[in-house]
Amino acid sequence: MWRKRAGFGAGWNVRKLSTAIRRRIEDEGDWSYASEWWGTESDGRTVLRSTSDKGNGVVSVAAFPASNPSKLHWAATERWLEQRYAEIDESHERHNEKFRVLGYEWRALRFNDDTRQSTVKILAAFRQSEPNSFAFMQQPHCLAVPYLKSMLSAGLATIASCDYNLKTVATGNESMRILCIGHGGGSLPLFLASKIQGAMVDIVEIDPVVISASVQAMGFPAFSVMTPSGKRAFTKPGIMDEVLWKGIHERLFLYESDAEDFILKTPNLYDMIFIDAYDGDDIFPHKLWDPDSPFMKALSSRLHPNHGTVVVNLHSDSDILNPDGSVPSILEQILPMGKYVSQVCRAYKDVVVCNGDSGLGFTVSVPWVCNTSMVVCRGFGINSGYNNKDVILNTLASKSFEVENVLNLPFSCLQYIKRGFILVD
Repeated sequence: MWRKRAGFGAGWNVRKLSTAIRRRIEDEGDWSYASEWWGTESDGRTVLRSTSDKGNGVVSVAAFPASNPSKLHWAATERWLEQRYAEIDESHERHNEKFRVLGYEWRALRFNDDTRQSTVKILAAFRQSEPNSFAFMQQPHCLAVPYLKSMLSAGLATIASCDYNLKTVATGNESMRILCIGHGGGSLPLFLASKIQGAMVDIVEIDPVVISASVQAMGFPAFSVMTPSGKRAFTKPGIMDEVLWKGIHERLFLYESDAEDFILKTPNLYDMIFIDAYDGDDIFPHKLWDPDSPFMKALSSRLHPNHGTVVVNLHSDSDILNPDGSVPSILEQILPMGKYVSQVCRAYKDVVVCNGDSGLGFTVSVPWVCNTSMVVCRGFGINSGYNNKDVILNTLASKSFEVENVLNLPFSCLQYIKRGFILVD
């Protein structure tokens, strides 16, 4: 979930800003496309609308046309779908099955018709032999909202700086345990599972309406849904899950649960924990950052002792940031962060790092929206020189290039790491 920065306009100035850094490969989630989906719900086509009893009010999903990929590329996608279908059709009865792409759309999840919770891009396609066999596939490589790129960039560069071998898990030679608290449309866990072949991603979402919206209207893999007993809701994936996801869906585990209940019961030890858990009233629950809460105490015990890394999305206390998202130099000295963000950061650092010699915490501001990414880790501080802000930032910057190359990211991590970088005391 994110807040719009004051003075935002989805016109030419945004495109100019977002294309200032040229990409090695095209980023379909570049902020220059925000004008296609930023409008009000009335500007789009409502595809789902339901009322939550978990504090999120009216949950809705609106659809907006996506300009990219253009129709010129649809034929290649159809051939890919046909090839995938032929690979898994064991009966070979329909090895000549033809697929047709209907198009690509943005799908925006909202709470109470106002708060934008998540935005994803989906592919819509069907089999010619069954014209009603519509399939929606969320595009796993597309992160439309800047704060997600900020969380990923800062978090992955940090764990890579803790002597964690990201390459071995990216290739699937070793496993990586990740927990995502707060699901939304599911773009963050889906991106992680698609880019890191060894990633086993647990997702915790308290609201069944949000889970249904992500699966039914936002193209998240249905096979990921878990039952309260810890088993799959579906005993085996459907044929289209197999076609579309090529095993990614088998490494996603989506639980309907309160975050505190889940963390108290899970036996898993996590390498990374991502937290993005604002409700329909735009509130980050106090129990998720109260240092004395059962949640925080359990979180500490469920985090890897040597390199465990926690990344939290926070709404900035105010909009007093430069147009490029950085903290004004004068404010960086006298007002490094607002009272609320400061309290949350201190709570997480105290719980995760405790009084250990290693570990650190920092925040970065997110461009174009009023969010802050907070990162707290263990294992980053064995060398006393790491207490120096410049040394830490240079280390993260160096590792950010490694992250980009290993995961073949469509965006630059560095711009999200250096923006308004502040160490948590």
